[in-house]
Amino acid sequence: MSWHAKNLKISSHCFFGAAGGVSKGRYSSLNTNFKSEDLPENVTRNFEIIASCFNKKPADMCLIIQGVTDRAVYVDEPSKYKITADGMVTKKSGLLLGIKTADCAPVLFADYQNKVIGAAHAGWRGAYKGVIENTLRLMLENGAELKNICAAIGPCIQRQSFEVQSDMKDIFLQLSSQNEQYFTTGKDENHFYFDLSGYVCNKLHELGVENVENCGIDTYPEKNGYFSYRRDTHLNIMNSRFDYPTQYSFIMLEG
Repeated sequence: MSWHAKNLKISSHCFFGAAGGVSKGRYSSLNTNFKSEDLPENVTRNFEIIASCFNKKPADMCLIIQGVTDRAVYVDEPSKYKITADGMVTKKSGLLLGIKTADCAPVLFADYQNKVIGAAHAGWRGAYKGVIENTLRLMLENGAELKNICAAIGPCIQRQSFEVQSDMKDIFLQLSSQNEQYFTTGKDENHFYFDLSGYVCNKLHELGVENVENCGIDTYPEKNGYFSYRRDTHLNIMNSRFDYPTQYSFIMLEG
């Protein structure tokens, strides 16, 4: 399964899911994690399949080393895991900006009028630290205008599947008491359910982006067709903390 946002050009973006690749077993089938114990040649082939959806090759991709930071960078050439960041922006046509996820929120941006695009990896830590703000700021610095920016939040873990502890809630409430709205009661007084995509969506609106689409697809249930780090953790099927399949979301400017 894959998802396309209605406010982005369908031919130049896609939030890919787990289906459509060549990987087998629990990596089935469009796994994009070279750190997993999937066969490397299968992961390589999966990237070729993804690139072909845009009539491109993996050599046209910009793939960053993601973490839980607020760092956004400008890129103008393909790169494979040489840049450490969680957001990127470009004005270069034909360059595929890729965000890897397995529960975190992928966010794709476009100002088609001024020909500026962006992509961000928004886990709760990155979103809290400011990766959305910094990606958006970098777009504006490179000629984008708020009134023209479209943003789409792809499949990620949703509130009903994202139980967290009270210490995380305390961090968000220290930032703003308004963040209480993103937490609902969990199994006891020390556990809560967190609305990651709602938090990211409202943050975009607060920053002045009016055209936002939030898909609301939950990556946790296997039937939904997406990989989930939390699901694999709960199933206790990983051989190491890196051994889990991931999906990618891509956007590019057409020439």
